[in-house]
Amino acid sequence: MGVLPVPAEVRAILLDIEGTTTPIAFVQETLFPYIKNNVKEYLRAHWEEEECQRDVGLLRKQAQEDSSLDGAVPIPLESGSGEEELERVIQAVVDNVHWQMSLDRKTTALKQLQGHMWRAAYATGHVKGEIFEDVVPAIRKWREAGMKVYIYSSGSIEAQKLLFGYSTEGDILELFDGHFDTKIGPKVESESYRRIAASIGCATNNILFLTDVPREANAAEEADTHVAVVIRPGNAGLTDDEKSYYSLISSFTELLLPPS
Repeated sequence: MGVLPVPAEVRAILLDIEGTTTPIAFVQETLFPYIKNNVKEYLRAHWEEEECQRDVGLLRKQAQEDSSLDGAVPIPLESGSGEEELERVIQAVVDNVHWQMSLDRKTTALKQLQGHMWRAAYATGHVKGEIFEDVVPAIRKWREAGMKVYIYSSGSIEAQKLLFGYSTEGDILELFDGHFDTKIGPKVESESYRRIAASIGCATNNILFLTDVPREANAAEEADTHVAVVIRPGNAGLTDDEKSYYSLISSFTELLLPPS
């Protein structure tokens, strides 16, 4: 793919995570299976805690909103005490989480519970965030050149910070100037990129967004944000039209910054 010159007006680099800084396989084969395999045990262990009850309350509210959807799983209120009743409600939460995950839902309720479960997994060393080897050296170089570096991912900000705080490269949170998740807006809507630009105090054309998803690249481009599509092992293939239309990189080292 060679070298991609970064436009002179770019002041900030906005990074996707999955398929960009981090292998898709890590998310699909480590993070998500961890939730599926451990959600029941986690709920049993933390059920009485305020944070867990808030998570369940959010999931129950989401389940009510989803009630008209095919296959939706309701979460009943606890109608009494006793082990059997508790198990019934916990199983409903588990079934709801599994259902949402099977549809690749990005609801705040699901993301919040996942974030709290991953926090425990990272803190105990059960999980370490995987980072492509070109990422950290490249970001250090960008920062030395005066670039600001931000993350924008569909995963919650808490989940992002865990991934980079407990990574295979150690704690690399200091490399980022800020984090955005879908609370600022969906990644496939151009308005989200305008909001990010306003939040960091620059114009949209002062930002270069790196992502592996053409729909996200298209939305960013509609907002007058510069984009490059990242080709990594395990990423979804691009059509011939996408390959010819977008600027492509296979490593962060291929970005050539403008002379300072």
